[in-house]
Amino acid sequence: MKLRNIIILLLISCKISVAQVQVADIKSHISYLADDKLQGREPGTKGEKLAIKYIQKQFEEIGLKPKGSKGYLQHFEYKTLANPHDTIGQGKEKNGSNVVGYLDNQAAYTIIIGGHFDHLGYHEHPSSLDKNKKLIHNGADDNASGTAGVIALAKYFSQNNTKEKCNFLFICFSGEEDGLIGSKYFSNNPTIDLKDVQCMLNMDMIGRLNDSTLKLMVYGVGTSSNYSSIFSSLNTSLKLGYDSAGIGPSDQTSFYLKDIPVLHFFTGQHSDYHKSSDDKEKINFKGEVMVLELIIQIAEKMCNEPKLNFTKTKQPESQKVSFKVTLGIMPDYTFEGKGLRVDNVNDGKPAEKAGLKAGDIIMQIGSIKIENIYDYMKALGQFKKGESTTIDFLREGKMQQVGLTF
Repeated sequence: MKLRNIIILLLISCKISVAQVQVADIKSHISYLADDKLQGREPGTKGEKLAIKYIQKQFEEIGLKPKGSKGYLQHFEYKTLANPHDTIGQGKEKNGSNVVGYLDNQAAYTIIIGGHFDHLGYHEHPSSLDKNKKLIHNGADDNASGTAGVIALAKYFSQNNTKEKCNFLFICFSGEEDGLIGSKYFSNNPTIDLKDVQCMLNMDMIGRLNDSTLKLMVYGVGTSSNYSSIFSSLNTSLKLGYDSAGIGPSDQTSFYLKDIPVLHFFTGQHSDYHKSSDDKEKINFKGEVMVLELIIQIAEKMCNEPKLNFTKTKQPESQKVSFKVTLGIMPDYTFEGKGLRVDNVNDGKPAEKAGLKAGDIIMQIGSIKIENIYDYMKALGQFKKGESTTIDFLREGKMQQVGLTF
């Protein structure tokens, strides 16, 4: 082959080479967003404003079109909630801003890729599990990891959009920790026509992939019947767990309620959840890149699909049950066996006093058999504070029983 032809082939191959998500980029984004100087990114604070400025700068450098109500920003005001992730505002007045950027590929449909960037601030937040420590809650996994994912995917698709047959709207939401406020505000005041949305992909806590199990939970798979063919054709080493529900405790819910197919990606609960110990040192940066590579596959397949249909899903039973007691445990939401596996036991709570430990699998509470998280929620709904019962659980393969008082 002549030298001239070799040079031409090399130039062509360089031109069509695909840019990849870089571990260094993810580490850089999370390191900034989860730094102490941002003071936990609580809405309305200086720390949140620093986060907004950072995200906006990233969107500008990537070349996204501003798609907020004022430039990249969509400002809103609200009152805090008695119960986070509820839907009725009351109490302290706050304000926040979503950061919204658009990649216009002149296509008929748009994929929304989002994740919340706010967190709890300090221990005074009602959702904090560090009640007695005046420490910053940096929220490296929750949800600097998802925010880093939004920025990384915006960069990826801006550099690899020649084969895409859809547009992309990238949104970093504020006010999620106070009750999905930012995503609800956007869904009620959209800056694009929601009728043209193919789906909404949400990333909330994608930074703690377990290298041993490679388990990734994907919620919302029942919100479109088109998802089955998409997921069956994926090429990944990740072990995927599925949940069909469109409603859940994160921002995809706001879009599902507008009859939009959704997916929520989640690497699992951990003992640092809503604590000051959720820091960047515990992030699996390479693992997050694996998650983002999977999301890229899914988005690219959706771009080449006709308009996805929307399917309503059954509301999870846990959303319908109210209860006045708690065991004081963190469930392992990625556990697929029968029962409820305990991921963490909180100090001073009923479970800790009864001797339950991380790794125990709760099989029965009183007379109620526990096969999943929903049975667990139902069981808690049967008790009042001060009442006693028994708990049957598996520990290292052996069934045990303890008494417990709520």
